[in-house]
Amino acid sequence: MDHCSECGFTYDLTEYPAAAQAISAGVAEFAEILRSDAKLRDRPSPGVWSPLEYACHVRDVLLVQRERVLLALRTETPDCVPMGRDDRAEHEGYNEQDFEAVARQLSDSALLFRTVLDRLDEASWRRTLIYTYPGPMEKSLKWVAVHTLHEVRHHLMDVRRQLA
Repeated sequence: MDHCSECGFTYDLTEYPAAAQAISAGVAEFAEILRSDAKLRDRPSPGVWSPLEYACHVRDVLLVQRERVLLALRTETPDCVPMGRDDRAEHEGYNEQDFEAVARQLSDSALLFRTVLDRLDEASWRRTLIYTYPGPMEKSLKWVAVHTLHEVRHHLMDVRRQLA
């Protein structure tokens, strides 16, 4: 995927150096929303996550992506295990979690991910892994950073749309 038709995000791999900063900015907006008085547990329709569930998902994406980057730094072209997106929402009770705790965890997960990205040198950015979505493909850590930014921006759009 080079472009997301739903949110308008374009995968420009030259933007990888700015991805960590942009992810942090998006997470700060998520945290602000979680600290608002919005109806954060409401699902707009069956099968569509609530704003709280999207925030929990983004938190977990950041943690999983951090581990994937670290794995790629110590293993030659590792396979990424799918994160079990929908299973996590159920198993972890996303929609029952505390708003303030999730806001804090989101900020912490962004900081953890950013710390790893900020330490990568040019050779490390070129390291690869096998990413399984939408189908198994070899991707660079540059792509992982840009894709993670897409996840944050896309789900922030989902939440904004619900709260509008």
